[in-house]
Amino acid sequence: MEKAGKKAFAFYTGISLLSVLLIISVSLGFYSLVYAQNIPKIGADKPPIVSSDVAKAMNDAMVAASEAVKPTVVAINVETKSISQGSNMPGFEEFFKFFGMPDESPQERRGRGAGSGVIISEDGYIVTNNHVVEDAMEDGIKVVTVDQKEHKAKLIGRDPLTDLAVIKIEGDGYPVCHFANIDDVKIGQFVIAVGNPLGLNFTVTSGIVSAIGRGALGMKRDPYAVENFIQTDAPINPGNSGGGLFDISGSLIGINTAIATQTGSYIGYGFAIPIDLVRSVVLDLIDDGKINRGYVGVVISTVDEVAAKNVGLSEVQGVMVNDVVKDSPAEKSGIEIGDVILEIDGKSINTSNQLQSVVAQKRVGDKINITIWRDKKKITKTVKLESRDGEDLSESSSGAKGDSDNTAKNEPVSFDKLGFSVAPLTSEQKKEYDVKNGVFITNVKRYSYAQDRGLYPNGVITKVDRKDLTSTSQLQKLLDSKKAGETVMFQVKYKERNQIVALEIQ
Repeated sequence: MEKAGKKAFAFYTGISLLSVLLIISVSLGFYSLVYAQNIPKIGADKPPIVSSDVAKAMNDAMVAASEAVKPTVVAINVETKSISQGSNMPGFEEFFKFFGMPDESPQERRGRGAGSGVIISEDGYIVTNNHVVEDAMEDGIKVVTVDQKEHKAKLIGRDPLTDLAVIKIEGDGYPVCHFANIDDVKIGQFVIAVGNPLGLNFTVTSGIVSAIGRGALGMKRDPYAVENFIQTDAPINPGNSGGGLFDISGSLIGINTAIATQTGSYIGYGFAIPIDLVRSVVLDLIDDGKINRGYVGVVISTVDEVAAKNVGLSEVQGVMVNDVVKDSPAEKSGIEIGDVILEIDGKSINTSNQLQSVVAQKRVGDKINITIWRDKKKITKTVKLESRDGEDLSESSSGAKGDSDNTAKNEPVSFDKLGFSVAPLTSEQKKEYDVKNGVFITNVKRYSYAQDRGLYPNGVITKVDRKDLTSTSQLQKLLDSKKAGETVMFQVKYKERNQIVALEIQ
């Protein structure tokens, strides 16, 4: 009887608990339903548009390219060391200043820099910018790969003229970038830039190729510096230097090197060294750690409409030879001031930076065929490239045989329509400028046509239309004989350079 009572108690207790749970569940469900009715629905049921197959394919291509190239890009951290003048007695700077004593003790200063690089071989060769590693201490270069592993890097070689350098990390089996064909790179094509801007490692940005063959940016003071960049609007910032610019196939088309900026950060455009030049330089550096680059020995400028008209070209093309270095390969091959270089080895040359880039890929001892325009006809000269040593430019005389017009009237003359004035050469000026004939440019008016064309005072006009100039009256007679719209070309000797200036008669 007692056993039966216990069973009945357990049974009714279980029933009671189930009832309570059921009531709670129903209550919660009811309140949840009521509560849910008071929560607004967020988010639409479907996207506002359905992407086209073309858009999806483009998006997929960008994603795939980004994922594929990221492992070939590295972050570079550099420890730098420099020596500066300063006190080696911290805390005594004001003491030296108060007593007017020079504080000239050398001080070692250390700093840190950062940049990017691209792996170009499975055994760890990496291309980067020269300016990223040029001040690195010995054993001061470290590389971080995409797997976050840190590697010590060795400097293999640098080339300041192209702003390229090669470093190497130990190991094997690294992912390697694919080099594009520079001839396939077109303005308007999509590109991605990969690097480590502002310490944000392995950042990908995108844009298009904005221009090709961009030069004359004045980044280097050396007249032989090579500036022939791919311009892009893919955002590039400090730290991107040495990183890669890739097409949507994942092929490397250039090494990011600089930005157009007034703030120090990206404001619209960046510049990359084209892959054909990169390939040539890195092969030289890997071979023996230095550049075995040949040079021609000319100072050049891009031909414009007025210059083309003056020399009789049917279209604006080529580069003008403003100066020829004494005893250079150019002089030895017979290239002259006033020649227009049209082709090198059959490849058209239309800008000075393009010519620099082509020659920069050649080695000492190479022979190149240069097609020039002289006296309204094409001439081909074979130039054997030599190494460049000593001074970049040598002054050379005008080559005149002497004053052939001593009896001509020779007094100051002003050409008001063109905006400049000349005077006879003095014997002192002939010695100072190392010339035998010509007229001295005494003044060029501000905002004048002559100034716009690049004519400046304190120079000697030695030739006009490739003929020796001996007096101011000769120049006046020649200019007076020209009709409006016709052109004239001056060869001008300044102390530091020769210059070709073409003017259109006003």
